[in-house]
Amino acid sequence: MIIYEFKVKGKDKQYRAIDDAIRTSQFIQNKCLHYWMDNKDKKVDKYVLNKYCAVLAAEFPFADELNSMARQSAAERAWSAISRFYDNCKKKIKGKKGFPKFKKHCRSVEYKTSGWALSTNRKTITFRDKKGIETLKLKGTYDLNYYDIKQIKRVRLVRRADGYYAQFAIDTDLKIETQPTGQVVGIDLGLKYFIADNKGNIEQSPQFYRKSEKQLNRANRKKSKKFDPKKKKAKQPQSTNYHKARNRYAKKHLRVSRQRKEYCKRVAYSVIQSNDLVAYEDLNVKGMVRNRRLAKSISDAGWSTFRSWLEYFGHKYGKLTVAAPPHNTSQNCSNCGKKVKKSLSTRTHVCPHCGYVKDRDVNAAINILKLGLSTVGHTGTYAWGDLPSWAIGASLSSNGESTNQESHGFLRE
Repeated sequence: MIIYEFKVKGKDKQYRAIDDAIRTSQFIQNKCLHYWMDNKDKKVDKYVLNKYCAVLAAEFPFADELNSMARQSAAERAWSAISRFYDNCKKKIKGKKGFPKFKKHCRSVEYKTSGWALSTNRKTITFRDKKGIETLKLKGTYDLNYYDIKQIKRVRLVRRADGYYAQFAIDTDLKIETQPTGQVVGIDLGLKYFIADNKGNIEQSPQFYRKSEKQLNRANRKKSKKFDPKKKKAKQPQSTNYHKARNRYAKKHLRVSRQRKEYCKRVAYSVIQSNDLVAYEDLNVKGMVRNRRLAKSISDAGWSTFRSWLEYFGHKYGKLTVAAPPHNTSQNCSNCGKKVKKSLSTRTHVCPHCGYVKDRDVNAAINILKLGLSTVGHTGTYAWGDLPSWAIGASLSSNGESTNQESHGFLRE
């Protein structure tokens, strides 16, 4: 499954219609979640929620204006959160289980195989429901003529700070055969360096957020100055100047996000093209960002984005990617295997047992490669080569973002 993304061009009334469709999708998603909460004693599954969409359409005229399959997609989003909560409870994971929450800021609406039609030249798309979106121009470099209409499983309209986008989820396999390089590599993800491998090669961390932090803070202050707390208390809309400042602030964040994504994509592509096997750390990034001192730096590094792209390119080009357990990879000596305790500020590994001296991150990368090689071919390991994480599911989160996007485009749930 790949995602091709195009910017859509239309009139202001069409953009307002898209916003109305997004609000309706959010309303249906929240209603389905509320229905599940009120009927926990009954067996509520995905099919029950799909049927409940018809009840909502009969009760609310604005819900009936949205295409029936778009309503079902909203119900599927609600069920996705519910099933994830059930799975976490069954697995007995530590901490919070992720109880489903109501959506406040939804940014996309998803259509399945009906409710839309592409033009003959595939340059425009027309939405056929009663929301009034009608025909939108598609602006992009990708050609949809290479694919059959039946291969397009979903179409999503996404609202971002710089405009509206259409995403096409296409059912196709993009595996490409490449010649073996005969090389293997272990990668350590860090904050001082973005990555360091077992051969001593390092890639500097770009720190896009840190470099743009002053501009972001300035834009945030300007936005805050135009915010009127009295209007919020009276439940009145904020001024037009506030929304303009808010949009400028959002565009700056969007730029940083895209810079980080493109950087991770470029580095992951280079690593995959140069090696037949890539071993990397199976980091719990969600847990690591709870560290208040390092949360900003960890988020700025983009480890999860890099991993997703690494797994995607590994699947596409037939390379093996192995997620190795990260425990003590920085502490253990890669030469003799004995544990050498060191703080995070200690950047050089010096083994008192065998006298081995190496950069801390390079030493960790060697240990990661050894762990990766030891797990390859065994059942129940951390090997991700057969089923990358991005390949799980084909639906989009309600904020319209996707972890892997080639074209801004490859999708993961």
